[in-house]
Amino acid sequence: MPLPNWLPPLVLLEESNGDWNNYLTILYEIFKTDFIDTQCNYRGIKIAIKKHPQIDDKEATFWHLISEGENEETRTPDIRRCERIRWPKSVIEKVPDEKIKVWHNIRSGETRLCLWMEDAEYLIILAERNNYLLLWTAYTVTENHRKRKLQREYESSLKS
Repeated sequence: MPLPNWLPPLVLLEESNGDWNNYLTILYEIFKTDFIDTQCNYRGIKIAIKKHPQIDDKEATFWHLISEGENEETRTPDIRRCERIRWPKSVIEKVPDEKIKVWHNIRSGETRLCLWMEDAEYLIILAERNNYLLLWTAYTVTENHRKRKLQREYESSLKS
């Protein structure tokens, strides 16, 4: 299915002539514009970012949007996440939209809000706090078993 026309274009490494440091600077500037310099909201609720631990003077949420791995210090860049750095704010602020499936679940003992763009194979996770939401992570979901799991979670949420 075609992606919605409101979804921003990918930010490609080729646009930086393959220079990782230049690309990282561009990615961080986009993140900074979307989540530090301006306010992002989900249906009127403030979106905050996880600032610590900072690595190379960049906030933890930034690293979670562009890399993968369990250990904060050894996360590795994920080019598909990097390319989609413009997507989280656009998706968060577009809810409700028919292209975005939204539900709550419990992950790591916390209530999380899942925003899944199934057609774009993209998932955003927001952690609920008292009076704001914390942008936790976002990533592509391409494996069929993970898509089925998300679909089951979503359908289960509709029944409750």
